[in-house]
Amino acid sequence: MIFLVVGSGGREHALAWKLAQSPLVDRLVMAPGNPGMEALGELRPVKPTDVEGLVALAREIGADLVVVGPEAALEAGLADRLAQVGIPCFGASKKAARLETSKAFTKRFCDRHEIPTAGYGVYETAKEAKQALDVFKPPYVIKADGLAAGKGVVISEDRREAGHEIDAMLGGRFGQAGARVVIEEFMDGEEASLFALSDGTRAVLFGGAQDHKRAFDGDLGPNTGGMGTYSPAPVFTPELVQAAEARIVRPTIQGMAEEGTPYCGVLYAGLMATEEGPRLVEFNARFGDPECQVLMMRLKSDLAPYLLACAQGDLGRLPPPEFHADTVVCVVMAAKGYPDSPLSGSIIRGAEQGFGRDVQIFHAGTARDKEGRLTAAGGRVLNVCARGKDVAEARERAYAAIRKIDWPGGFFRSDIGWRALDRAGEDQA
Repeated sequence: MIFLVVGSGGREHALAWKLAQSPLVDRLVMAPGNPGMEALGELRPVKPTDVEGLVALAREIGADLVVVGPEAALEAGLADRLAQVGIPCFGASKKAARLETSKAFTKRFCDRHEIPTAGYGVYETAKEAKQALDVFKPPYVIKADGLAAGKGVVISEDRREAGHEIDAMLGGRFGQAGARVVIEEFMDGEEASLFALSDGTRAVLFGGAQDHKRAFDGDLGPNTGGMGTYSPAPVFTPELVQAAEARIVRPTIQGMAEEGTPYCGVLYAGLMATEEGPRLVEFNARFGDPECQVLMMRLKSDLAPYLLACAQGDLGRLPPPEFHADTVVCVVMAAKGYPDSPLSGSIIRGAEQGFGRDVQIFHAGTARDKEGRLTAAGGRVLNVCARGKDVAEARERAYAAIRKIDWPGGFFRSDIGWRALDRAGEDQA
């Protein structure tokens, strides 16, 4: 079979890496791909938001399935256009993807279907939003309504600072994504991400992970798209997962179908583990990044049949996916200046050497210069992933690999996995 993977980041590299291992995949094409994906198949220079170009490419190669990685392609309506021409697609329609592309839509959807989440308000003017700060207690959670590359969330203890953030968002910091803001009740608890696959009517759980959003050690600095993650996440007790599936995942898939916008693809549920049980923080309409990377390394089952079944509407014919019991830790190496002004073009040495069977480097934002050298071409540049019997062993292997990479233009957090290590220490005490 012929598979087309859309995207160029670490998430898409991980998906392509796993699909390349499938006996079902005879030909793998990636658009546009990145230098790390060169050995997996064919790269084509078509951007994820070039819907007509991607449809033409899918037709040219006779794609049996198009796997959509980034959210921008979903918002551009790629899945809808592929459906029009009869090409199977793993990815949500533009309307279904509103679960990610509009936080206001999702909040109102949760109201309609009694899905537990934080109290909220939606505001289109700075005056209304600032007045609403009287209702919400600090810390203030302020979110841009639309897609903002993982950076559209601010948590502020200070009311004056919260007012400045409201002005900035509604003043154009995130363009049209900030035309509205959502202010939420702050939820106290531990946050993690649960994944599920859906064919429009059924949902199958697909593992979980715990991310690190802040840029610097100690969970300090600005929010980012994610500086590292690990899976499995100890916070996901069997009881918590069962409650999340019953109260959040299944009602969402059922509710979308009832409203005429069936959800096909992967549903990322960002959850807060509170004393009252799991509550929804946010939905994403695609695999998380870098959560996808650790899930793909842990996945024991062949990925291809599950993606095909989602697109074909018959997920129920497959057994639940199996995952290795090992822990996988991912450490993100980012360009200096990220997330605000990442420096581009710095040379990276040592990232393409062999690191052994337990380490995998996924490229997230790389390019080649005229001499063929690997360079930084984004904010988050490399995902260094390693497996081990537990978080401690996997983390040590990841950082040992990082020490072999020569990249003065990059930085990384040195404390990925600290929550799990703290929890393990408490369990042993």
